[in-house]
Amino acid sequence: MNMDRLKTNIGWFDELLPEGIPIPSSTLISGPGGSGKPLIEFAIVAAWLKAGGSLVGIPLQYPSGELVKSAMKKLYQIELDDYPGKIVFIEFDPHVEGCKKSDSHTLKANMVKPELWDEAISTAEGMVSRSGPGTMVFGSALNLLLFSRTYKHMMLNKLKEYLQQDKSRSYAFAVSTTALAEEISVLEEVADNLMFTRMEKPMKLFLKIERMKGVEFLDREQEVPIPKKMLEEINEIAEATRKTRIPEIRNI
Repeated sequence: MNMDRLKTNIGWFDELLPEGIPIPSSTLISGPGGSGKPLIEFAIVAAWLKAGGSLVGIPLQYPSGELVKSAMKKLYQIELDDYPGKIVFIEFDPHVEGCKKSDSHTLKANMVKPELWDEAISTAEGMVSRSGPGTMVFGSALNLLLFSRTYKHMMLNKLKEYLQQDKSRSYAFAVSTTALAEEISVLEEVADNLMFTRMEKPMKLFLKIERMKGVEFLDREQEVPIPKKMLEEINEIAEATRKTRIPEIRNI
């Protein structure tokens, strides 16, 4: 494998991006709520693991890493348990002070507080073995953090900093534009790679690559062949998460 590029070896993705994703780089997947953004992100995540890389996951869309494991297996036939020491999840917990190790592959932290991000990611990175293309930090529904009345602007600046400045790792973030679209546009402007998703009735997912750093890509929309049942499942999880997380985060 060329360690300057990551190819997913997934037909529909590689059609749009025949040269692969630059390493290191930051990728932002943006689109309306319920438009399947994490499912696109997981294609990149699966390819990263198969290439020998390590992962730090911040899946706000999911209450636990176990649901990420289930989705990855259903979508891309990859069993995360087959990659011990290669992935650590940082789970959002507003009641934890600082960053707390829960088990060998899980940390808990109040990720609404931007000052905890560096500590949590560095701690997680120290828990994985680094090889291949290095470490990728991936996160879904990170727009939820911007609902905090106290930390909104500081959190936006922290996410912007990672996407724009940090080249010691690669990043893949998914964000919704349904709310706070103006703030999300700030992140869209600074990411190295920008992708948009949308959903069309009846439950058809489409992906368009808007921008890539230094590689060629096809400037057209691609339907993503993910089963309707899986799309419905992700929407149900996303809706349940929004109902519990947004009121919780507003009070932080």
